[in-house]
Amino acid sequence: MTTEPFISAQKSGLQIGGDWTLAHYSTLQKQVDTARGGLGSGVAVDLSALGSLDTAGAALIVELLGVSRMADLDATMPNLPAERRALLQTVATAMALGGKEAKAPRRSALIELLENIGKAVQGLWEQALALLGFTGVVLSSMFTILLLPGRWRITSLVTHLEQSGLNAVPIVALLTFLVGAVVAFLGATILADFGASIYTVNLVAFSFLREFGVLLTAILMAGRTASAFTAQIGSMKANEEIDAIRTLGLSPVELLVLPRVFAMLIALPMLTFIAMLSGMVGGAVVCALALDISPSMYLSILQENIELRHFLVGICKAPIFAFLIAVIGCLEGFKVTGSAQSVGERTTSSVVQSIFVVIVLDAIAALFLMEVGW
Repeated sequence: MTTEPFISAQKSGLQIGGDWTLAHYSTLQKQVDTARGGLGSGVAVDLSALGSLDTAGAALIVELLGVSRMADLDATMPNLPAERRALLQTVATAMALGGKEAKAPRRSALIELLENIGKAVQGLWEQALALLGFTGVVLSSMFTILLLPGRWRITSLVTHLEQSGLNAVPIVALLTFLVGAVVAFLGATILADFGASIYTVNLVAFSFLREFGVLLTAILMAGRTASAFTAQIGSMKANEEIDAIRTLGLSPVELLVLPRVFAMLIALPMLTFIAMLSGMVGGAVVCALALDISPSMYLSILQENIELRHFLVGICKAPIFAFLIAVIGCLEGFKVTGSAQSVGERTTSSVVQSIFVVIVLDAIAALFLMEVGW
C-alpha cells in the first residue's frame, strides 16, 4: 500500500489512498481544495487504498466528501476497516454539530418531580435503617454495661448531666412558664364567652401534664443538646480522635455515646417535671390576675379534677424522647466526613430529625391514648 497520500481521479470515480495523517496535512489540504471543485454528488469514491488515518486526515476527507457520504459508509464501502469507518463517522458527526455539544433533551417536569420524590424517599429509608441499626448497637452496649459496674463512666455521666440537665433548667422553666400563661390567657378569653372561665385551670393542667410539658422540653433539648452531641462527636471525628480511640482498643459507643444517652435519660424526665410545674404556675398567675382565682382555689381545683394518669401519660413519654434525641445526635456526629462544613450540616440534620421524630411520636401517642381512653 502506498504511504504517500494521494487523491486520484479514475474512470470509475475518485480514489483516495496513502497516509492521511497530520504529517501530510499541508499537502493534503491543497489536494482537497483542488479536488473539491470536480467532485459531484454522483461521483463514486474509493477508499480501499487508504492507509494510516488520524483525526486531522479524517477531517480533510469529511471536508472533501461531505457529511452525508459518511453516513452511508457502511453500505457504500463495506471493505473499509471498521476502525477507520468509525473515526470518519465520529469526525463527521462532530463537524456536523459545528463544534457545539449536543444538548440533552429537556426532561419532563413531572418526571423530574417524581425522581426527586423517589430520591427523598430513598434517603429517608436509608436514614431510618441507619437509625435502627445504631439503636440496636446502643441498646446492646447499654445492657452490657449495666451488668459491669466497673465500666461505668461516672465522671463523664455527671459532666453531661450537668450540661444537658442542670444548665437547661432556666430556659425550660422560663419558656414553659410563659407558654402556660399564654394558654391560660387564651383559654380564659374563649371560655369567658360561655361563662366557663373556671375551666381554664383544667385546660392548663391537662395541656401541660399530657402534652406541652414533655413536648416543649423535648423540642428544646433536641435543639440544644442533640446539636451539642453532634458537634462534639463530629469534631472528634474530623480530628481523627475516634480513630485513635478504636486504635487503643476502646469502643466509641461505650466511651462517647452511652454517657450522653444515660445523661439524657435522667435529665429529660426531670426537666419535664419542672416544665409541668412551671407551666401550671404560669397559668396560676394569669388566673390570679385576670380571673380572680386565688392560688388556694387553683390548687383545690387541680386536686379535685386532675387525675394522676394525666401526669403519668406525660412523664412516660420523656424517657422515649430522651433516648431518641441522644441517639440521633450521636449518630449524626459519627456521620461527619472531616470538614467544618460537614459538622455544620450534620448538626442541622440532627436537630431537624430529632424535632421531627419527637413531634411524630407524640402525635401517634396522643391518638393511641385517646382511642384507649387514657
